[in-house]
Amino acid sequence: MVFEWFTDEVGDAIASYPGRISLAFLLLTAVFVAGLGNVETEGGSNQFVEDLDSFEAFQDIQRDFGSAFGESATTTQLLQREQNVLSRTSMLRLLRAQERLQDHGGLRVTGVSSPARTVAQQLDPEATTVEAQIDAVEHATATEIDRAVRRAAESPGFTSQVSEDFDTESAAARAAQASVTHDRDVDDREERVERVLATVGGDIDTVGSAPNTIGSSLALVLPAAFILIVGFLVVAYRDLVDLLLGVVAILMTLLWTFGFLGLADIAFNPLLVAVPPLLIAVGIDFGIHAVNRYREERERGQPVGTSMDVTTEQLLVAFFIVMGTTVIGFLSNLPSALAPIRDFGLVAAIGICFTFLIFGIFLPAAKVKTDRLRAKYPIPTMSERPLGSEGSLLGRALGGGVAVAKRAPALFMLVVLLTSGVAGVYATGVGTGFSQDDFLPPEYEEIPEWQKELPAPFSPPEYSTISKSNYIEDNFPQSSSVLLYVETRMGRDAALDQVYRMGRDPPPTVLREGRHAESQSVVTVVRSYADRDPQFADLVARNDPDADGIPEQNLGEVYDSLESAPGSGVGGVLADDRRSTLVTYTVDADATNGEVAADAEAIAAETSLDATPTGNAIIFEEASELILSTVITSLLITLVGASAFLIVVYAVLEGRPSLGVANVVPIALTVTFVVASMRYLGIDFNAINGVILSLTIGLGIDYSVHVVHRFADEFEETDLDTALDRAIRGTGGALTGSMLTTVAGMGMLVFALNPAIGAFGVLTALSVVYAYVASIAVLPSVLVLWDRVVNRSRPARWLRARRADGPAPRSPVED
Repeated sequence: MVFEWFTDEVGDAIASYPGRISLAFLLLTAVFVAGLGNVETEGGSNQFVEDLDSFEAFQDIQRDFGSAFGESATTTQLLQREQNVLSRTSMLRLLRAQERLQDHGGLRVTGVSSPARTVAQQLDPEATTVEAQIDAVEHATATEIDRAVRRAAESPGFTSQVSEDFDTESAAARAAQASVTHDRDVDDREERVERVLATVGGDIDTVGSAPNTIGSSLALVLPAAFILIVGFLVVAYRDLVDLLLGVVAILMTLLWTFGFLGLADIAFNPLLVAVPPLLIAVGIDFGIHAVNRYREERERGQPVGTSMDVTTEQLLVAFFIVMGTTVIGFLSNLPSALAPIRDFGLVAAIGICFTFLIFGIFLPAAKVKTDRLRAKYPIPTMSERPLGSEGSLLGRALGGGVAVAKRAPALFMLVVLLTSGVAGVYATGVGTGFSQDDFLPPEYEEIPEWQKELPAPFSPPEYSTISKSNYIEDNFPQSSSVLLYVETRMGRDAALDQVYRMGRDPPPTVLREGRHAESQSVVTVVRSYADRDPQFADLVARNDPDADGIPEQNLGEVYDSLESAPGSGVGGVLADDRRSTLVTYTVDADATNGEVAADAEAIAAETSLDATPTGNAIIFEEASELILSTVITSLLITLVGASAFLIVVYAVLEGRPSLGVANVVPIALTVTFVVASMRYLGIDFNAINGVILSLTIGLGIDYSVHVVHRFADEFEETDLDTALDRAIRGTGGALTGSMLTTVAGMGMLVFALNPAIGAFGVLTALSVVYAYVASIAVLPSVLVLWDRVVNRSRPARWLRARRADGPAPRSPVED
């Protein structure tokens, strides 16, 4: 058999040339290290949605509608908090800050906006510059300012810029929002703006952009996970040399994988934070199994080369099965429409292949080399006893599942299946979601004190942006809108009428003005400008046969007039080539993304125009639906692919394809209980944990494969009970060490500053615990029932007799 030839050749090479093999792997590590310098990080939520239709429509809007959505323009948001931000002193302070920002050539400011400017223009309509507005406020009396504030309050744009405690009677508010627009981003923009703001005094700050928490999360999680893992490995290996070999192999796995990122030009996104703990988990499992199995042979008195030859012959098969099924699980994410999930699937699959090579070949070779050096030199040996050996406390504890399997396997499995059935029904209520909050850290005050007291760089930074953003969300009026990107020849006579009719009798989540939707479009621009300019109003009237305020003729002339008028705002709703237009509908801020998306789709479906809905609610809802699709598709591909792979592998290697089916039972249980736990803990499937089921199956198969493969090997030479006992006691010890270290390592993700990564760590740790329990406690009963059906049942005996062309005692029909 090809694979037996391969394992024999690898085993012989390891025993004959351990030093050369170790050196070759170290040289390959140097190659991958060269790629580390090319690794770039990519944060935020845009990377998860950039391939969505709704996001592409939003990009089309950015391209078509000039400075209102210009790609190169950058906005700095300001937050002012004082006793009364609408007092003369506070407004002058904000206006002077905006004036100094405009005068700062390095900031490339093209525009400023604030409630203070609105009030100033109420005082002096001719004051169009910030300098003139400062003069208007300086020379106004307190009474005139209060009256100007009240007039400004009639504009929704003004009230959205002041906090909800704004009182019209007292003309006072405790907070205000302002913005500064730059023609393009500049280096250290927010720091420069902060320095300018400091020159005017008062409490005016930049809100700041959403932080990239990848580096901080890695700095906190990886060292803590590494310390915990090394601690558990000390217990698992109980030998300094073996511990060092295991740690070196883990570091090599990480270097190869991250080096591959740089060489393949794949950006490090938030989802890939979970890859290092994942590879550490699988590497620990492989390492402990390899060393533990080798120690079993050494304990029997076998020499170094022979012990490792037996170990690699058995474990390379198990490692290959684990690698194959795990790779299938991760590659099942490639059909996802979300690019970071595809990258995660590819990188995790490549990392698992690297883990197989390093722990299947390098670690055994390094172990042989060091043990032979121990025979020549005084290298200390602390313990060579395998975990879970007969008579040990752990060995006795692991026998519980075997004891149940010997006494009442059918009854036990009936209870397990009933329990999992209830859990499965409960699990159907788990939700999906996609939100900016999935990528934002908690406020600094919510972080545990012990984390704050950690030395740099392990202590979490204070992201003031989060507290300011939460303050704005809690204290300012919240509004929501959807955008409709309409592609049509806007010069046609009926174009404006068709755009206007889209908002007639809008669905429930869209706010109304009478029977029509509250909206902003080229129609509202035409009507607004006609109210301000009598000459333009005459032009509209001459081209409006039905006198409804919407011109139906000579639209090119109407647009020409608007475009030549300063401040008309038509550039924000009509493309330069007049082949597309933008309609913005105001929607209920309390409505869910799903409700808003459904209503926006309904508006687009009812018009004959080519209209595409977009906006945050639409993009996030589409992403949420795709996440659910990813979860289902990945689950089906992984279960079917991994099951088929296991059946084929066990048929080829053991001549028992049914063992592949038995191998899948613990995995199905693990998946069921993980999803049920998600619902119980209130964790939805999102962009980060959407891959959790493929990961659960990958890790779960890792555990069950070791038990089933060891059982199959032992069953060739012994009876059922002995094979079960040896498989669970021999493999279970390594599984226990692997489970504890993996839970410790993945559990540290709970402390990641990205909350979605924290939830991912919880779910992965639960997956490992469930897979371990299913493999140690449930799998023995499954194997006993498998033996009864496949080997000892009457149909099985009759089929074996027929295959052997011997006389069957009785056919199943005769029975």
